[in-house]
Amino acid sequence: MTTPPDAKSTDPKRLGLMQGFPPAPEKTVRFDNDTSWMFPNTRWSFSHQRELSPTANIWRGSGPVHTFQKALRNDLDAIPFTTMDGRALTWEQSLAENYTDGILVLHKGKIIYERYFGALEPHVPHVAMSITKSFTGLLAAMLQHEGVIDPSASVLHYLPEMKGTAYADATVHQVMDMTIGVKYSELYTDPHAEIWQYAVAGNAKATPKNYTGPDTIVGFLETLKKEGAHGEAFAYKTCNSEVLGWIVQRAAGTHLADLISQRLWQKLGVEENAYIVVDKVGMPMCGGGLSLTLRDLARFAEMMRHGGAFNGHQIVPEAVVADIARGADRDHFAKSGIETLKGWSYRHQWWVSHNNLGVYAARGIHGQAAWIAPGANLVISRFGSHPTAANGNGPLDHVSLPAFAALAAHLNG
Repeated sequence: MTTPPDAKSTDPKRLGLMQGFPPAPEKTVRFDNDTSWMFPNTRWSFSHQRELSPTANIWRGSGPVHTFQKALRNDLDAIPFTTMDGRALTWEQSLAENYTDGILVLHKGKIIYERYFGALEPHVPHVAMSITKSFTGLLAAMLQHEGVIDPSASVLHYLPEMKGTAYADATVHQVMDMTIGVKYSELYTDPHAEIWQYAVAGNAKATPKNYTGPDTIVGFLETLKKEGAHGEAFAYKTCNSEVLGWIVQRAAGTHLADLISQRLWQKLGVEENAYIVVDKVGMPMCGGGLSLTLRDLARFAEMMRHGGAFNGHQIVPEAVVADIARGADRDHFAKSGIETLKGWSYRHQWWVSHNNLGVYAARGIHGQAAWIAPGANLVISRFGSHPTAANGNGPLDHVSLPAFAALAAHLNG
């Protein structure tokens, strides 16, 4: 396997990507020819999704910004740790190793560390990839708490259009915790995997020449067939998040962008509007289309650390956050074969560690993370553009998980 060029040499500003009026042809990053998905172009495109795909706005509201206190520390960069594959690194070295675009650390609610690289700036939204799933799952859990969604109900109760698909005999609960038997591959190295047809349907990837498949998210979901049994094993598949997002919007009668705005963004005191990629008929990509700023991701994560309370509001019911933090069936999760997350589980589209720090996380491919450690009074929000997509069983987890644990141990003294 060829080793990709390092973070410094692929810095989009250093490469001159999308600079000039217009940019030189060899420096352009475009949606229509998929160069926006090619590394190192992703080091620019992940911070500029709105310029590549159609999006729906997520309004922050007209209220004041919640401003974090700062207590910046200069002792974190030198924190040593050993990667899962046996290499000695420091915290600072791990940032380049992971092609970090931005990272912010909150300790006891104060910013103790904040850095930006490449195309990212504090006010610029970055694609969150599958962190989007945790927003979708949280909204579903809130609606469940309110009695709007019944987790024991059939998917068909909310989505009769899914008759004849893999989901015809599935429950909402099974969708929420991803214990669905469905033929769908998330293998990014396989050009024929269903993930790519989903990306085309969701307007996140250019439509190939002579393409005859579904061109909307709903159209794609209606093609999915059953493979295996429901309710027996965790299997991470983005199509489940899209089904859940559809249920959430159907039950609430509200677009996901507006739900995030009304339920979260207008109450958190965020700095910037967020946005989400939508398909050709305006349906949002509930499994990976969200873009937001690093500080606003930190606000969201800090709210979760405080049991749903933040900025003077009980934004999410405390019972909902506690239910997520408790996690789900670890035996079901173990069947997924994710060696880097042994002992973890997956609850309402959140990853739960069951360790002594009570860690749970929202995670996305290429290095997106909101890592919440109540036992260390710690939140880490990170955006990245690593050339490898997957977190689990790959280079990202091998570096990130020991680095985060080392930081928590250092702060706990």
